[in-house]
Amino acid sequence: MKTTRLAVSLLFALAANAAAQSTPDLTGLWGATLRFGPDTHGPLIIYRVPEGWRADVAGFTVAVRGDRPATFAFELPDGKGSLRNGHWIQGGAATPVTLTPQGVRTWRGTVTPLDNRLTFYLPITRQPDGTLRTYLRNPERNAGWFTRTKRIDVNGTDVRLIGPSGRGPGPDTTLVQGHYENGVITLPLRGGTYDFTRISDTASSPFYPRGNPPPRYRYAAPLQLDDGWPIATLEDVGFSRPAIEQFVQLLIDMPMDSLNTLQIHSLLIARHGKLVLEEYFHGASRDEPHNLRSASKSWTATLIGAAMHAGVPLRLDTRVYRTMLGTVPAELDPRKRAMTLEHLLTMTAGFNCDEDDSTSANEDVMDGRGIEHWWDYTLTVPLVSPPGDKIFYCSTEAHLAGGLLAKVARTPQLELFGRLLARPMRMRNYYLAVRDGDAYGGGGHAFTSRDFAKLAQLMVNNGRWNGRQVVSADWVRRSTAPLRDLTPTQQYGYLWNSVAYDYHGRKIRAFFAGGNGGQVSMGIPDLDLVVAFTGGNYNDPVLFTGQRVYVPRYVLPAVK
Repeated sequence: MKTTRLAVSLLFALAANAAAQSTPDLTGLWGATLRFGPDTHGPLIIYRVPEGWRADVAGFTVAVRGDRPATFAFELPDGKGSLRNGHWIQGGAATPVTLTPQGVRTWRGTVTPLDNRLTFYLPITRQPDGTLRTYLRNPERNAGWFTRTKRIDVNGTDVRLIGPSGRGPGPDTTLVQGHYENGVITLPLRGGTYDFTRISDTASSPFYPRGNPPPRYRYAAPLQLDDGWPIATLEDVGFSRPAIEQFVQLLIDMPMDSLNTLQIHSLLIARHGKLVLEEYFHGASRDEPHNLRSASKSWTATLIGAAMHAGVPLRLDTRVYRTMLGTVPAELDPRKRAMTLEHLLTMTAGFNCDEDDSTSANEDVMDGRGIEHWWDYTLTVPLVSPPGDKIFYCSTEAHLAGGLLAKVARTPQLELFGRLLARPMRMRNYYLAVRDGDAYGGGGHAFTSRDFAKLAQLMVNNGRWNGRQVVSADWVRRSTAPLRDLTPTQQYGYLWNSVAYDYHGRKIRAFFAGGNGGQVSMGIPDLDLVVAFTGGNYNDPVLFTGQRVYVPRYVLPAVK
């Protein structure tokens, strides 16, 4: 009998040991990336033939319209890209193409479309109760915010991400089901199926601000480049170097232990017109344009100001409907007749922009309904209040303002941006989001951090960049003024935000371009100061940390 019991116990022990050996140890950091193209890229050659001009790019040869580089235009088949207004347009984004002469009959350039990719990180840690805690980190869109994984369960080769099904409290459920095999965790996530592989804990993975373990930070002045930024040191412009070093070290030491951990991608500081700090984190770099989301609205306002300064006959009191439609229908709502450019710039046009209303002009609603012509559709949306009465944050109002500019100028915004802003301000590496065949005024442009910081610096300089008046000083004053209360502590001008800070016993005012995820280009005229952040906390309230916490707590006290 004892022998039988001993045998049974031994069998149970062997089975438990086999089960333990068959359950893989998944603790550690895992990562996966999918790239979605576009694949049209490389050298572009435009050459003269007896019939006119032809373009050779990415294996295609097509006819070219126009007779000089500024007017060259063509389209590749199947939506694989086009050249128009000096920009390559592909995948919903436009980027400048510089054509240089190669002899008398040939022009040469390079097509570099915006790379579309998604990366997911899966940090897995074992809890005292034996469960595996994890969350999904996605730097490009913070998609983990919508798939709020709390733990990962493994049963043989079956893998499940577990968490609440909604944003509020509720029971946990299976959010994602995949499998594990041969050292790979395969999960269906946004955009496709991802094969996660283990990342070494000592690797310099972009999951961490600057590797694991992080190094000790030592300040160094930014590089002097041919982009119009004068360079100086922190001490040269009256900053406490130890205080700024402590602040940057805080960002480097940020523990990546939850979905809500702050992710700063870049931090730049300029004072007295000189760039004195330039730091990047999480794999971001000086040469990689960053999506600015709604901070791009301030570029729209700046382009409108630059066009007015250049002589385009657009005015703040330009009527929206009369200009966009040509003739105003007799049955048009009288309130719409009174709508002007200034109403669009101050978000007081009164359009219904409710994301919960399927007939509104909210950008997510229009995308979901497959609306193609946003300018035309927005004009048909009913008003919820008379123009000028109330402020409603509505991205399509900024987009309509850009459309009004193009209509009056009889020139696409893509061309105007290149001529009036990009070339004078030495911006060469950027991507403009495209809607209605032109720049989307509501958001989504991608700029390098140095060029993003130029936006606030231009305004601090009263519209001048390197000695050239790009926008008028009066436009700067109007744009950045606290014209309307957007929140109890934040005001709005012409597509610019405005806040006040305490500084040595007095109030100083700051204006900033702000975008989802933590994109900030801020000017503080009283201190002749510019601060710029980019980040990846999309949709998470922690995205406001830069302007609400870091500027008053760490940057301003460091100004001597």
